[in-house]
Amino acid sequence: MKGRAATVVWLREDLRLDDHPALTAATETGGPVVPLHIWSPAEDGRWAPGAASRWWQHHALHDLDTALAGAGARLILRKGSMVENLVSVCRATGAVAVYASRRYGPVGAGEESRAAAALRAAGIEWRLFPGALLFDPAIIATGAGRPYQVFTPFWRQCTGQGEPRAPLPPVTRLIAPARWPDGVTLADLSLLPVRDWSAGLARAWTPGAAGAKAALKRFLAEAADTYPEGRNMPGADGTSRLSPYLHSGELSAHRVWHAVRSAGRAVRADAAEAYLRQLVWREFAQHLLHHFPHTAEQPLRGEYAAFPWLVDDAGRRAWQKGQTGFPIVDAGMRQLWETGWMHNRVRMIVASFLVKDLLVSWQSGAAWFWDTLVDADLANNTLGWQWAAGCGADAAPYFRIFNPTLQGERFDPEGSYVRRYVPELGRLPARWIHQPAQAPGDVQRAAGVRLGDNYPEPMVSHTAARMRALAALKRMPSRREDARGA
Repeated sequence: MKGRAATVVWLREDLRLDDHPALTAATETGGPVVPLHIWSPAEDGRWAPGAASRWWQHHALHDLDTALAGAGARLILRKGSMVENLVSVCRATGAVAVYASRRYGPVGAGEESRAAAALRAAGIEWRLFPGALLFDPAIIATGAGRPYQVFTPFWRQCTGQGEPRAPLPPVTRLIAPARWPDGVTLADLSLLPVRDWSAGLARAWTPGAAGAKAALKRFLAEAADTYPEGRNMPGADGTSRLSPYLHSGELSAHRVWHAVRSAGRAVRADAAEAYLRQLVWREFAQHLLHHFPHTAEQPLRGEYAAFPWLVDDAGRRAWQKGQTGFPIVDAGMRQLWETGWMHNRVRMIVASFLVKDLLVSWQSGAAWFWDTLVDADLANNTLGWQWAAGCGADAAPYFRIFNPTLQGERFDPEGSYVRRYVPELGRLPARWIHQPAQAPGDVQRAAGVRLGDNYPEPMVSHTAARMRALAALKRMPSRREDARGA
């Protein structure tokens, strides 16, 4: 082993030792391995991690450093210029190569382009490995060689290629360099909030590989078999809740895919298929952002750039705080603030409310989610908001406007979700839990509900707001699509 040069493994959204192609390849060189994470939010620009993501990253990095110590290594932390730190760490350790897992989208592409140029100029080998995705978006294309913009044919193309590769075993031992390079402490990165509002996040989540493993085990044992029925019911624990672990790379999509596939009789075949489709929706989001990077800020359907959005700061703030007077919307927004996460069905409801009932732009909603979600993935966030606004790929037509009251009654029929996050409505009977303003006065009084005092009146008439949204659609320049209501 003596004399073999070191390899730096640049860790970004792949904070794990399990199923890590770049880390595995580095160990196979037989030389020392230097795990490195660089905190450079200024270079990420607008897409620097939001507050909830930074909280998660702090704990994920701490967990990773502990895991690396068990493997005979350590995590080197640096902050500042990405390129300068990569070259500096290589020179300090005599490393001749930098290995990294590929990232997709505008941030990842920019990072990798700059790193490749600087490292090659310094005579250092630069290698990218797959790891975050099941299918490479660069090679998935329509018969005409174009990117997909509709999910179902994308799904067929991906699954038609056969099963994704099996996950690699975890790395259990690393060779340390003769001298570790200087670094900063985790506290020096200042990822935790100065004014600590994170107690709810800490109660809801256990960041790190152990938390990821436990979450996957729980899903397979308790929710996977009933996933098709349970995933739309926010009052039940019917989803996987794996999204933050997948986003930060504490859990690989390959590990999840094959765990679901190998669950056998514990998970019905149709339930497994339904969940794997959701994993491929994640791939679809990355595919779109890879091919259409402008969509992080601009609509995929160009005509929607002229949509007459309103500037409604008061309405936007009421939505952010969960004070709209629509219980399912308020429950979702409060769940987001308390836990850094929101049930996917409710994400669609609150997004529809913002962009269609309030006519506030999808970019404004996406920005709030970016700052408050622990799973704030740029591709998924963009796809979800453009879907809700009707301006993206495979999007809901703009004239499909969710009725928040009916959505609540359908997917939270007993009101268990609303009662949890909007406790001031907790004593209302199920009949009125999603429309407290329509409850008879004696029912309101018995439940302790005082509209306009301890719970707001509905901030808009949904019927009137729906008609306003459809009228705005008709006013769009060069818009030809029928604006009939649904």
